Amino acid sequence: MESDIEIAQAAKLQHILKIAQKVGLSEDEIEYYGKYKAKIDLSVMDREGENGKLILVTAITPTPAGEGKTTTTIGLADGLALLGKKTVVALREPSLGPVFGIKGGAAGGGYAQVVPMEDINLHFTGDFHAIGAANNLLAAMLDNHIFQGNELNIDPAKITWKRCVDMNDRQLRSIEDGLGGGKNGVPRKDGFDITVASEVMAVLCLATSLSDLKTRLSRIIVGYTYDGEPVTAGDLKAAGAMAALLKDALKPNLVQTLGGTPALVHGGPFANIAHGCNSVIATKTALKLGDYVVTEAGFGADLGAEKFLDIKCRAAGLKPSAVVIVATVRALKMHGGLEKTELGNEDLTALEKGLPNLLRHLSNIKNVYHLPAVVAINRFPGDTDAEISLVMEKCRALGVNVVLSTVWAEGGKGGVALAEEVVRLCGEKNDFSYCYGLELPIREKLHALATKIYGGRGVKYTPEAEKEIERLEGLGFGNLPVCVAKTQYSFSDDAAKLGAPEDFFITVREVKVAAGAGFIVALTGNILTMPGLPKSPAACRIDVDGSGRIVGLF
Repeated sequence: MESDIEIAQAAKLQHILKIAQKVGLSEDEIEYYGKYKAKIDLSVMDREGENGKLILVTAITPTPAGEGKTTTTIGLADGLALLGKKTVVALREPSLGPVFGIKGGAAGGGYAQVVPMEDINLHFTGDFHAIGAANNLLAAMLDNHIFQGNELNIDPAKITWKRCVDMNDRQLRSIEDGLGGGKNGVPRKDGFDITVASEVMAVLCLATSLSDLKTRLSRIIVGYTYDGEPVTAGDLKAAGAMAALLKDALKPNLVQTLGGTPALVHGGPFANIAHGCNSVIATKTALKLGDYVVTEAGFGADLGAEKFLDIKCRAAGLKPSAVVIVATVRALKMHGGLEKTELGNEDLTALEKGLPNLLRHLSNIKNVYHLPAVVAINRFPGDTDAEISLVMEKCRALGVNVVLSTVWAEGGKGGVALAEEVVRLCGEKNDFSYCYGLELPIREKLHALATKIYGGRGVKYTPEAEKEIERLEGLGFGNLPVCVAKTQYSFSDDAAKLGAPEDFFITVREVKVAAGAGFIVALTGNILTMPGLPKSPAACRIDVDGSGRIVGLF
């Protein structure tokens, strides 16, 4: 069986101008990055005319068995194109951290991929490097300001801004720098985040223009004075230079699927430690170019979809027309208690025990957000008819159809049935609403998420988190949405609680404001903003041969 990279490398790609012309882009509206990549001019987002219909693809709580959300997203877009629909897919850019860590790549799979997959998974058009440079420029200007006399009276013990690098490197989580004193800087405790957790990433992904980008950058809080007053990037006069570094990164990237469907791949915040969606600019540009826009949000619907709906859609004025929830029988059986080695055999008992995970996600989309939904079962050869029938029966009880997807093996052809159901759903009226109102205090917003979305009893707080909430509300940040950083492997903040756990509390151990992005971050459990590499990193299996052909990237 061919690997993902072998399938991608064997494909005959169309010149990017031909892809651009499919959705009415002229050569003057794109900037070439070689034959198969381009950036789209920001003016396209402001075209006159109606927007297309927005379809969100999300998933059940992830397991080691895999769900195939990105693959389904791409296959659905190709399926819509086969139906004759003018379609654009909008995705996040992969981070080098998981590419060289566990996952090995994030451009779809099989015959449902975005290409050139090696470029997309590696340096692509340099966006992440620009984000890291802007983040670290701000860090350098902050420390230099203190070294040069500290006119702003910044307390080095109250600095909240970290440096970043787009790599899993646990060694950098907690460091001391400026050692040696004198010309070597001011000694202090410091640390690194992975680039996708940087607030600069969130700012770029939520900005709606270059001027909005500069405004958001200037609002970033980097620390506090000895008197407890916030200090911003604007105070340090850093926003202009940061925007200069990000000027080209702000433009969305155009590539293609294996089926030749235009794809906008732009921005990449993780959903477990950030807001988990591609950029507002890419989504709005796609809506001007296509009649149907298929996008995805990271991890399960309790993370990516919740943040897409409560943060991104609210900030950008977006309204989804339909939601696809991706599941596999194998993953549901894991939620039902089976080990990964036992998934090949039919087990209706384990499947029925695991199904509440899917049903809770589905109920949230229908009953909290009031959006029409379909379940896409990413079918594996070992799935039995009895298992598929059980999933269909349980979903029909909630008034939702289940469609089988075989896009990994068949590309767009395997997504046509799903595409037909999505078109039908897009014709339905929906009463899209948010999980909570912005006027609620921070604790009440978190309580709404914990009870309405996660299915728990409520929220507990450390004394430090309680104190910080009071301070942030006192500073006027209480009306912002909340972005919960928690494990992706459970509705709760405990990765071991699979399925649809009940009678639990999540514990918020730290709260901080992302004033530039425009949300409050609540960290739970042992979630880390700088991941580490596994015992056997994917990097050990990635190589390049003498002809320059990359191998081992999957």
